[in-house]
Amino acid sequence: RAKVMPGDKIVTGPAYLSIEGIPLPLALPFGLFPNKKGRSSGLIIPRYGEAANRGFYLEEGGYYFGLNDYFDLKLVGDIYSRGSWALKPAVTYKKRYKYTGSFSLKYAINILGVKGTTDYQKNKDFFISWSHRQDPKARPNGIFSASVNAGSSKFNSYNPTTVNDYLTNSFSSNVTYAMRVGNNANLNINASHSQNTSTHSVTLTLPDVSFGINRIYPFQRKVQTGKPLWYEAISITYNMHMTNQISTLDSLLFKPGTLNKFNSGIIHTIPLSGSFKVMKYFTWSHGINYTERWYVKSINKTWIGDSSIVNGIKVGPHVQVDTLTGFKTARDYSYNTSLSTTIYGMMQFRRGPVKALRHVMRPSVGFSFVPDFGRESLGYYKKVQTDTAGTMQKYSVFSDQYLRSLIGLPPMVKSGSLNFSLSNNLEMKVKSEKDTVTGVKKVMLIDNLAFSESYNLAADSLRWSVFNVSGRTTLFKKMAINYSSSWDPYAVDAKGNRYNQYQWEVNHKPLRFTNASWTTSLSYEFTSLKSKKKKPTPPSSTTSEEIEDIKDNPEQFIDWDNPWSIRFDYNFSYNSRSLLTGKREKKLIQTIGASGDINVTDKWKFSARTGYDFQNKDFSYTSVTIYRNLHCWEMRLNWIPYGIQKSWNFQINVKSAVLQDLKLTKKKDFRDN
Repeated sequence: RAKVMPGDKIVTGPAYLSIEGIPLPLALPFGLFPNKKGRSSGLIIPRYGEAANRGFYLEEGGYYFGLNDYFDLKLVGDIYSRGSWALKPAVTYKKRYKYTGSFSLKYAINILGVKGTTDYQKNKDFFISWSHRQDPKARPNGIFSASVNAGSSKFNSYNPTTVNDYLTNSFSSNVTYAMRVGNNANLNINASHSQNTSTHSVTLTLPDVSFGINRIYPFQRKVQTGKPLWYEAISITYNMHMTNQISTLDSLLFKPGTLNKFNSGIIHTIPLSGSFKVMKYFTWSHGINYTERWYVKSINKTWIGDSSIVNGIKVGPHVQVDTLTGFKTARDYSYNTSLSTTIYGMMQFRRGPVKALRHVMRPSVGFSFVPDFGRESLGYYKKVQTDTAGTMQKYSVFSDQYLRSLIGLPPMVKSGSLNFSLSNNLEMKVKSEKDTVTGVKKVMLIDNLAFSESYNLAADSLRWSVFNVSGRTTLFKKMAINYSSSWDPYAVDAKGNRYNQYQWEVNHKPLRFTNASWTTSLSYEFTSLKSKKKKPTPPSSTTSEEIEDIKDNPEQFIDWDNPWSIRFDYNFSYNSRSLLTGKREKKLIQTIGASGDINVTDKWKFSARTGYDFQNKDFSYTSVTIYRNLHCWEMRLNWIPYGIQKSWNFQINVKSAVLQDLKLTKKKDFRDN
């Protein structure tokens, strides 16, 4: 605070503050000092310091431009004495009742160490963020939204803004325009991106278009009189999905020829379905599905029996694969029917805390038929010789790996399957003093325990499928448990291949275990009684932007209303699969995390977070923060004692956002270890 004596003349300008003609080096964004109403621009004072590997630095310094009533520009950057630098322009825009959003581009040259030494590194990194939200009132029939987060794989390793940025190794983007077409149709146009900074893989989809017509009942009478007729329940829909996608490494995405590597396809589906009541308690459902796929690429395989030169290398007899460009279609259809019902069971108890047990079973039996679309006469599948012995193998002309995952392939073999399934729910009613109406409460014991199996009537062998068991439940409203397993009725040979002989005939066991999985997660927070009774509400003066900032950077904000809180997170995963030797391969993942804070006094707060990986026998990300309330000022010490981000940061600054650049910082950054 500057001490102003009676009679002193205060003069403000765009880049300085002076008292009695003595200039003070204060120039702040979002207004001048003393604060004035209206739009203004100003310098953003950088923080300074010294880094062991990059030398002296000035960070987050630049200029703020209050351009107009709808958007602004913040242009800041970093510079280091050993050559590293970064530029970070950011734009925020908002128009009431129309839209709101922000855009930022960060580009950095990170130079570590001394040139000519073994630890010297030079990395070019960037990161783009764009968020756009349209007000629903602006265009009720059309909504545009964007959430873009994309950049180089090493950007957050050297330039993280928050702890979550550093701990996140996957990013995704989505830009969508959705509109209603008439009264019964919807159109969605989407562009998406996903990347993993650990594997350096990138998947880009541009564009992705979906068009659908809502369910219609063509045989339903316009004027309903009496009981509905059975054929009035028949409905029809239409869906079209067009996609254009590429999956590659981030280093190859912008190389020449990338556009030729995109894979495109369009799939049309027309399902016709109906559902009817049979014998009062059963539901009988039917469905006919027609599918048409459009491809712009196909492949042709040819057996080359002589030695030849491929890419300058001499190779022996081989299968040559040629990619052909041209429009091709594939059509298929299927039929399915099912019969299902629901069975309820109740057991009541007159004594004890348990009042009743309720069991709900949902059995279902169905049949599905798919014709053979693998006939060579249709042109969807062909045969090719694969070795000198004359072995022939069938392949799809659309079997490119990307096309197969985008819009699928026509079924190659005929199938007529009987499907069986049974799902179970089990809950109990116990006494509850809190419920003053019924005096009991429901406790879910088994949320869903399901069994499924199928039998293929059209197959010449191995007609039974793998028997699947899955279940899930939640204990104490906090612990979620999921289970799944697979059991095979057939035996396997020495190479692990199934053959047409039952497991009972070989090993006198009804089923052969193949794999199982258990997952459990638990999150629980202990907090003071005072904070439980008091519902936290932000001050009325808090803006929506400030609330979003608190959600994005919770570690930067202090909650004095909560004297103390501790949170525990536990994750357990167990996977097991059968090996050819008869033994089981087991994989266990078990982690625990803890975080919390405590008000030591009404001015001091201590917070920490850590975790432990039992499999790797090592601690995960750990940090300790000490905070001191200095009235108009505040002091914060953040320490990361070990790990890749090992560092400490000490800062004293003014609380007011208007004077946010009045601060003193001292730190040792993890990038300088």
